[in-house]
Formats: sequence, C-alpha cells, structure tokens
Amino acid sequence: MKVLIIGGTGLISTGITRFLVERGDDVTIYNRGKQNVETPECVKKIIGDRKNYASFEAQMKEAGVFDCVIEMIGFVPEEIESDVRAFRGRIGQFIFCSTVDVYTKPAKSYPITEDAEHQPSPSFPYAFDKGKCEGILEAAQQRGNFKVTVIRPAHTYGEGRGLVHPFAGGNHFFARIRKGKPIIIPGDGNSLWAASHRDDVARAFVKAVGNEKTYGKAYHVAGEEWMTWNQYHQRIAEAIGAPPPKIVHIPTDLLRTVFPKTAEWCAENFQFNNIFDNTAAKNELEFRYTIKWLDGVRRVVTWLDEHGQIENSDYHPFYDRVISAWERLGEDMARELSDVQ
Repeated sequence: MKVLIIGGTGLISTGITRFLVERGDDVTIYNRGKQNVETPECVKKIIGDRKNYASFEAQMKEAGVFDCVIEMIGFVPEEIESDVRAFRGRIGQFIFCSTVDVYTKPAKSYPITEDAEHQPSPSFPYAFDKGKCEGILEAAQQRGNFKVTVIRPAHTYGEGRGLVHPFAGGNHFFARIRKGKPIIIPGDGNSLWAASHRDDVARAFVKAVGNEKTYGKAYHVAGEEWMTWNQYHQRIAEAIGAPPPKIVHIPTDLLRTVFPKTAEWCAENFQFNNIFDNTAAKNELEFRYTIKWLDGVRRVVTWLDEHGQIENSDYHPFYDRVISAWERLGEDMARELSDVQ
C-alpha cells in the first residue's frame, strides 16, 4: 500500500515506518527534516512546515494519492482541519494518533473502555484539543471525505527517549535513583499507571493500515502491567540495579498551586488511574504486549547511557530545593501544632 506518515521521525512513528517497510509498503514521510533519525533508504521524504497550512496542503496535493495517511503530529484542531482540506476525496483511510487522555477524569469505571465518556477538561489543553481533533475527523468521515481510524496510545516509551517522571521530568531522575537521592512522587503514589514499548504500539498502527474492520472505530494501545507510581519507580530501580528509591510524597494540589506549569500533568493526569482495556486492539489490530516493563526499562536506560543522555542530577538544584521546602513545611507544622494530640 502507498502510505504517508505525517511525522515519521518521532518515537512511535519511527517504529511504524520500519515495520511498514518490512511489510513491503510504499512509505513517504512528511516533516520539517530537523530530526537526526535514520530511516530506510526506500522511504521517500517531503520536507515542509506543518504549521504553514496553505503550503502543507499544496505539498500534499502535489504528492499525489495515498491509500492511507497516518497523522502522528496533529495536536490542535487547526492542523486536523488542514488535513481534511488536503486529503478529502483523495485517500482511502486516515489514521489519527490521539491519546487515552481524551477520557473524562476520573473515569466512572476501570479498566477504561473505548466507549467511556470522553469529555477532557479545558484546563488540560493537550487532551482537550485531541478530543476536538477526533470530533473533526468523525465529521469528515460522516461527510464521506475519507475513512477514519483513531488509535489512542497511553504512555509509550522506547529507545531514543527517556521515561515519564511525574514531577519536573527529565533524565536526571535516573541519576538520582542511582545515587540513592530522594525522588518526588505527587500524592500518595498509589494511582495506577501502565506503559507500553514503542515497538508494540507501532505494530498496532501497522495492523490498522488498510484494515476495513477499523474504519470508524477507536482503539486503545496501552501497557498491561498495571503499577502504582511507587511501584513504577521501584521497578525502574530494580531494572537498573539501583537500591530501592527514597520516595518523597508531596500533595498534588500543593504542587499545582506552587508550580502551575511544572505540575500541570500531575494534576490533570498522573493523580488519576490510567488503566485501559486493550480487548478491541487485540481482536482487530493483533495488538500484543510483548516487552515487559523491566526489560523495556533496561533497553531504554542502556540507550540513554550509550548516548550520554542521562543528565547529572547535581545540575538540577530546583528538585532538591522543592524537597527541602516540603520537609521544612512539615517540621514547621509539627512545631506549630505540637500541643495537638
């Protein structure tokens, strides 16, 4: 099949590109050409600015007809509206990389299924905009512009990028764990999380290409080892041969009040349970969770070490300042209320 990937050099899309080529598809990628990522020689490349809508749409029309377009970097409604203008009546299928964050938080029941209420909060622009994008594509399909498949990945990780750390993220937290320095976990650390390796997620995208069963449907592709945030970090330490991490719990509401941007994802996402039912993807996309968390962590950290991308935690004094301030707050409260039993 003739497939266009808008993106093609990101974490998930590099896997999609590789697996499509292995399958024998004719692959073209569109991006700014600024990522130093190796792609198979047979992959065609179109360089352009996704945000210049008129130029993008002209380039897409010049590129010709595709059996399938996979949109990996569309985050705001204006980008998806541009996609509709560029591809309506000219492609067979449009696959949109959305997110599991489009669901209402907290969910009414768990694990979350694709038919759960999805009304993301306007206070979380990433999720809110992705939800709007899905609505635009649903309307496009109803008009007969093209067939739409929506895939909603959860936390996806892999070689080439670090792992999520819920507060003040960055690869320096690996160094902290190795040194036995305390790490911050918002709340009590008992909300549930799951992660899936890029290769498992990418294979599900490839299985959706040209798959008529997926038209007009949405699918989760999420990790299947449900972990609390405490367990998540404990298993990272285990995977890299470090001692059990020293965990400092700080209330999420306090972090959001003091650090509204840094703690945005703590308040809007991480404090809630993020576990999802993969049944539909297993049945129709042949999704399989094959790379276990400990193995995946080892692979990622090995890659980060080999590429010198684990930052020295000593260069991030802000993190220690937050812990010190929190500990002083506790001490002050204890003194102030020492007469209360």
